[in-house]
Amino acid sequence: MTPTSTPKPNPTVLAVIPARGGSKGVPAKNLAQVGGIPLVARAVRACLSAREVTDVVVTTDDAAIADAARAAGDALGATERVHCVQRPSAIAGDTATSEAAVLHALDAYEAMHERTADVVLLVQCTSPFVTREDIDGVAAAVARDGADTAVTVAPFHGFIWRDGSAVEDDTYGVNHDKAVRPRRQDRPQDLLETGAAYAMDVEGFRTHRHRFFGHTALVTTDPARVLEIDDPHDLARARALAPLLDPSPLPTREDIDAVVLDFDGTQTDDRVLIDSDGREIVAVHRGDGLGIAALRRAGLDLLILSTEQNPVVAARADKLKIPVLHGIDRKDLALKQWCDEHGIAPERVLYVGNDVNDLPCFALAGWPVAVASAHDSVRAAARAVTTTPGGFGAIREIAAWLLGPTLTGHLSTPTNSTTK
Repeated sequence: MTPTSTPKPNPTVLAVIPARGGSKGVPAKNLAQVGGIPLVARAVRACLSAREVTDVVVTTDDAAIADAARAAGDALGATERVHCVQRPSAIAGDTATSEAAVLHALDAYEAMHERTADVVLLVQCTSPFVTREDIDGVAAAVARDGADTAVTVAPFHGFIWRDGSAVEDDTYGVNHDKAVRPRRQDRPQDLLETGAAYAMDVEGFRTHRHRFFGHTALVTTDPARVLEIDDPHDLARARALAPLLDPSPLPTREDIDAVVLDFDGTQTDDRVLIDSDGREIVAVHRGDGLGIAALRRAGLDLLILSTEQNPVVAARADKLKIPVLHGIDRKDLALKQWCDEHGIAPERVLYVGNDVNDLPCFALAGWPVAVASAHDSVRAAARAVTTTPGGFGAIREIAAWLLGPTLTGHLSTPTNSTTK
């Protein structure tokens, strides 16, 4: 079928991100973090980075999701381009269709801004590795090339089987004859719908009320990035893949207003020496002290935040001339209160940790950073990971990210650090 839509010279392209609060497979799924960033924020960022997208609408029934979406827009200086629409309960349940949510968001946006959209996109939070190129690809297929609809697809070479024993008393091949095993290069190219991004001509979408009508353009994407999060195992895979697939840079001084440091395992190697009187002794790294001093001189707010009650924590903070909160049970609550008291936006905080008790703070801070020796779950939730283990100069390394290798404020990104 040939394209039937007529491209417009300056089309308005609206990206709609459905993100309801309820989820049976993964509780609070759309707020779950991959690479240190909530899924809804990842989708917002991808849409805002796409050249074809005019505005972004997040349709949700959850205030926390709306807050995370707005924060993502604020962080990119695109506050006016991110809009949140309250989704009615009638289209927020398990049986509600994505099309119903997109139509409602489209109507709400047009009523709010007294302007009509030419192309509407459906971008799914559950595809964490959707790229700007994917979104621009489907948008341009409709807005520029005249397709009615478009969808992201990936090359697929698998043999699909179906168990038909209940009906036909046999199993059979869906996309192949099970008696014939042709080589991959001799088979037709199958394409798998990724579920990440769709585009529809608005007029046709209102008429058909479905994401596929007329001529559908297929926009091919990298199969390595195809992943839909439906259950906890998918989420675990996404977090493991994030260090390999995410292009995020290391933070710079312009990104950060405060640095908050865990103590044990972050500023130490997590070992404790105990003398015959039961006194505990830990080892710290002089390079970390140098880095912290440079961060202090650069005007950053600093804090040591620890659950450890040992007075060695306070002694180290006193030596470094920075404030400390230790013996804290709920580090996330303490961090939020500290931010409120100092007028610091949590998304401008770099938090450094190493173990599972740091994860609540990772969810709060804009830049969660794990040291190289951190627990696997902490590394997976981090936005950046040092190459240096805790207690061996990891804080010095982070100071170099922000201030440059000489710690003088001349920014220079290290080439050997793991970014996410």
